[in-house]
Amino acid sequence: MGSAKALARKKEVVDKLKEKIDLAKVIILSDYRGISVNKITELRKKLYKDKSEYTIVKNSLLQKALAAAGLSDLSEHLHGPTGMLLGYDEPVAPLKSLVEFFDEVEKGEIKAGVFENKVVNKDGLNDISKLSSREVLLAKIVGGLQAPIYGLLNVLQGNIRKFVYALNAIKEKKGG
Repeated sequence: MGSAKALARKKEVVDKLKEKIDLAKVIILSDYRGISVNKITELRKKLYKDKSEYTIVKNSLLQKALAAAGLSDLSEHLHGPTGMLLGYDEPVAPLKSLVEFFDEVEKGEIKAGVFENKVVNKDGLNDISKLSSREVLLAKIVGGLQAPIYGLLNVLQGNIRKFVYALNAIKEKKGG
């Protein structure tokens, strides 16, 4: 009777993991060896701001959830302790936060992940983590679009200013 309950609980965990994996825009598997529980809690708080979560899961359950989600390719990276980052909004920010955290504590490392629906190795994810976040890229685009508009506005204002000065000069000549 006890093993039936345990089996049902494990199936429930796998189903919940699969749901989360399906919703995630980025999935990162990492080795968290040597990092204290307090530090992991700090990481989780930081990732929560990025609409992400970091969870520690048994490899056997995660393997089943990945297979159910069609991501069996990631299973080869399930060795040793595995932490899983799931990012539900912008994919670069949580990855960047995780890499910065591992650098800060000088422990832990990325194993592999899924970015833009493609399995990416550790080196690829480290390269992606160096990209600017979505907000920064959008700000650069908006700034790039605004520059010509402001330039045109200044040119038009300059011409109007010159026209007003000319009218004032004519008015003063006529004795106004």
